[in-house]
Amino acid sequence: MELKRVVVTGIGAISPLGNTAEETWEKVVAGVSGAAPITHFDTTGFKTTFGCEVKNFNAEDYIDRKEARKMDPYCQYAMAAAQMAVENSQLNLEAIDKNRVGVVLGVGIGGMHTFEEEEWNYERTHEAVGPKYNPFFIPKMIADISAGQISMKYGFHGPNYITSSACASSTNALADAFNLIRLGKAEVIVTGGAEAAIYPGGVGGFNAMHALSTRNDEPEKASRPFSKSRDGFVMAEGSAILILEELEHAKARGAHIYAEVAGCGMSADAHHITASHPEGLGAKLVMRNALEDAEMQPEDIDYINVHGTSTPVGDISEVKAIKDVFGEHAYTLNISSTKSMTGHLLGAAGAIEAMFSILSVANDIVPPTINHEEGDEDPEIDYALNFTFNKAQKRTVRAALSNTFGFGGHNACAIFKKYAD
Repeated sequence: MELKRVVVTGIGAISPLGNTAEETWEKVVAGVSGAAPITHFDTTGFKTTFGCEVKNFNAEDYIDRKEARKMDPYCQYAMAAAQMAVENSQLNLEAIDKNRVGVVLGVGIGGMHTFEEEEWNYERTHEAVGPKYNPFFIPKMIADISAGQISMKYGFHGPNYITSSACASSTNALADAFNLIRLGKAEVIVTGGAEAAIYPGGVGGFNAMHALSTRNDEPEKASRPFSKSRDGFVMAEGSAILILEELEHAKARGAHIYAEVAGCGMSADAHHITASHPEGLGAKLVMRNALEDAEMQPEDIDYINVHGTSTPVGDISEVKAIKDVFGEHAYTLNISSTKSMTGHLLGAAGAIEAMFSILSVANDIVPPTINHEEGDEDPEIDYALNFTFNKAQKRTVRAALSNTFGFGGHNACAIFKKYAD
């Protein structure tokens, strides 16, 4: 069968940089950090006391107050970003066939705040009154409820589920959405991801495995991918949602098209529960798979939005993989890690970084990798590559590739290109 073409017609975001996609994009291009001391809980005694939190978010701006109380913060972020994406797409909700509209999201952890809150209530009360739990505990906590809630709000009856592959979750969701549409299983898919894990268990757990930066005196400078002094990632929260649409469906309604989804790839490191393969074997394979799926050559890519978490091993292995896959062309393309500004949104990282890749294609500008300082070069990293350090660069971006790698060795990659009829 002939595969259908898939385009991006809507975006929405709730992020550490802003509560709209527009504000988030403006700040990431300007090189603004979203890191600050944690306000969600008392960090006394924690090795890390900062993160990239969502700021000034009011769920009731998007969700009925009574319904918002039944949702974990991660789900509230997803609902808000989805509303903005649907509005941005200008879908006519009265005219479209809702049986052909689905919701496929990526969530790495889910309702951590709800789980911890409920356990605290149990510990506080169970000896006096027995085990008492909120009847909404389970539906607030489970990771799939975000996709379900969006479908219920809009009456979308198409494919509905979440993918969970740690930090690759929302890129896997995007890949599934892409495949569902090009195979003719749906005409529109609301896709992306959401996460809200900046709570004691999230910070404490990642601290225990020495994954987080402990640069508590300079939070805004803590995420410094590809610099020698990097000491771990900065945890973030939020949601980014994209509207993927079958090309002819989008054209028929005169939709604005941001970019075309060219292809996706997936692979596994099959190496370690948390560490990436030191030679980047899974990363090489996933990028090659994405290029093959897109029927593109390495020379067709102008920008790579890297996984680039600011961890000692991960950054080196990803650079090795890029050099192997792209060869001499690696020195002519732009590379940047937007995690240096947003922090690491875990299961939602792929979604927000896909959004940045799409907007780079649409606007011909590459956001920077901030916080690199002269004299902070790692001898294992090749600085002849263009990491777009500290300042955005204008250039024609014909196509952008977005990498995401997750604990468990899960790798997912998506390619976006300029739309041409």
